[in-house]
Amino acid sequence: MSLIKSISGIRGTIGGKVGGNLTPIDIVKFASAYGYFLLKENNHKKLTVVIGRDARISGKMTSSLVANTLVGLGIDIIDLGLSTTPTVEIAVPLEKADGGIILTASHNPKQWNALKLLNQKGEFLNDKQGKEILNIAENDSYIFAEVDDLGTYSKKKNYMQKHVEEVLKLDLVDVNTIKNANFKVVLDAVNSTGGIAIPLLLEALNVECVKLYCEPNGQFPHNPEPLAENLTEISKLVVKEKADLGIVVDPDVDRLALVNEDGSMFGEEYTLVACADYVLSKTSGNTVSNLSSSRALRDVTNKHNGKYQASAVGEVNVVQLMKDSNAIIGGEGNGGIIYPASHYGRDSLVGVALFLSHLAQTKLSCKELRDSYPSYFMSKNKIQLTPQINVEEILEKVQELYQNENISTIDGVKIDFATEWVHLRKSNTEPIIRIYTESDSQKNADDLAQKMIDQISKIANI
Repeated sequence: MSLIKSISGIRGTIGGKVGGNLTPIDIVKFASAYGYFLLKENNHKKLTVVIGRDARISGKMTSSLVANTLVGLGIDIIDLGLSTTPTVEIAVPLEKADGGIILTASHNPKQWNALKLLNQKGEFLNDKQGKEILNIAENDSYIFAEVDDLGTYSKKKNYMQKHVEEVLKLDLVDVNTIKNANFKVVLDAVNSTGGIAIPLLLEALNVECVKLYCEPNGQFPHNPEPLAENLTEISKLVVKEKADLGIVVDPDVDRLALVNEDGSMFGEEYTLVACADYVLSKTSGNTVSNLSSSRALRDVTNKHNGKYQASAVGEVNVVQLMKDSNAIIGGEGNGGIIYPASHYGRDSLVGVALFLSHLAQTKLSCKELRDSYPSYFMSKNKIQLTPQINVEEILEKVQELYQNENISTIDGVKIDFATEWVHLRKSNTEPIIRIYTESDSQKNADDLAQKMIDQISKIANI
């Protein structure tokens, strides 16, 4: 069964049986629920929704189904066509729309697609709103418009260029210094829309761009998640081209990974660290990331006399804590940069512009900049359980074992030790516990993870 319903949207594999995969029926059902939710929220006034999609093979079909379903509810549609997640997010308020839908399964392989749902600010829906949409879909609680009240459909195809222009307007994007640095980069956009958006930005910044997999045809040439094991080709090409760095984005362009000039990984955890270091050096303020992100952001924030806080995992949780703490930058350790001066959403275009500003001003190489930050090493594991096992009970027992340590329970159990930490989270979709650890060496991070796996196995008698 490859259909996952959550408060942030619906995700699944294309084809198969209704209710078990992301079929046209499921797409229409969920789009109907979202549209009717918006109508109820706005007292059934005339609404506008912005939609856009990544380059997946199923994108055109999915987009057409969503657009015409919303038109059938009486909602006007602005279709950006090929787009990025952050582009749709900025388009919603610029178009004074009432919501937005992004058709993308982010870093998932090509057989997946999804509907990501936005509010009138271009931000992801909260828990309460997501649950209401799921309830509407479950009960088929929607009413469609009569013929004279159908919505309209229009296209706007220049929004990635408009997105670039919005990024260039940001005060901390040092356009002139970047232009004068004469950077050369290699870009891997995994044959999705980053292959359009990022070159537009780089061209505006006078950055030479060597393109690798920048044809937006949805045929992902490797696993599209921007992790080191999937990036061997760009690592070699950066060295061969004598480039200053490599830039990697996922299919919907909300995650940014970087490659040093010697082909080594800058580290996706450190994309946010470097951008935050730059922003904090110019503006006093606070930062936020999630509980599974590196301590390095805390260290950099402390260096600039700011306050760091950690949220529950999930972009909507990071954004809420950023608002509550007036954070000037934040995000997630997966390469997601959230810069409120632009908008409250992960944005690789903003990340690239801030990072290049930092690199140009410091006059360091990419590797030298990376080496200037504290070095932490992470290990990401999971332990498979049987459906009968009570995961909450296991987490409570782990908590008891480490009751004298610094513990957070806002999202699973996170235990902070002096030089390392472990974060245990249960999956919402399968009987597993995810185990994230970080320490001062890879061996210590791996050893801590194994220790936790052994303890959980003992508690659960598996």
